Amino acid sequence: MKVTPKHDLSWFIKWTASFFIMTGIILRSADTQGLYKELDLVLSLIGTLGWATVGYLWHDRALLLLNGAASITLASGLAKALI
Repeated sequence: MKVTPKHDLSWFIKWTASFFIMTGIILRSADTQGLYKELDLVLSLIGTLGWATVGYLWHDRALLLLNGAASITLASGLAKALI
């Protein structure tokens, strides 16, 4: 029996966020020259912010902690890369 909601707002956010994270991971693994570093960081940041939102909607502290910390780390990496 599934306990996670299906076809509500959190369902669409989690699948969209997962797509962004997977795209960032694919860019990271395929980019040997570092040309897509900023794009990888942006896509991964969008994905982790999405999953943090899902954690908030589900009242899931583990999702909030993990993706909140990941978002802060990715945002600081992006700021460093752009400055």
